[in-house]
Amino acid sequence: MSVTSLRTKLAALAATGVMALGTGVLAASPATASDHTVDGCPSGYGCIYTPGWGSHTVDVKFNAAGTYNLSNKNDWRWVLNNQTGGWKFKLCTGYNGTGSCEDMPLDQWRWRDITPINSVVVSP
Repeated sequence: MSVTSLRTKLAALAATGVMALGTGVLAASPATASDHTVDGCPSGYGCIYTPGWGSHTVDVKFNAAGTYNLSNKNDWRWVLNNQTGGWKFKLCTGYNGTGSCEDMPLDQWRWRDITPINSVVVSP
């Protein structure tokens, strides 16, 4: 095999690889935390943990679309939106999803005072 032939073949192979990456053929899809259980919070759920900085125990969890009123939930707690498919999980100060509502970011933990929170909203 001549040197020119080898260079030509290597260039063609490199060009094929670049074209495949450009079309997404070789690109891997990113994984998100919401595709598996995270610290007791199942995939597809929004979870509020028991009070305390070091708590790893889920107190309440929500996965069906709807508005849920909370009772006897107070203190500082970890909150995790482990939803899938772009679903939203909101904490609201009023009952029935009213008042001031905070969107919980997907796949992220938030340390929140739940005392003023009276409802959560789960929506697609």
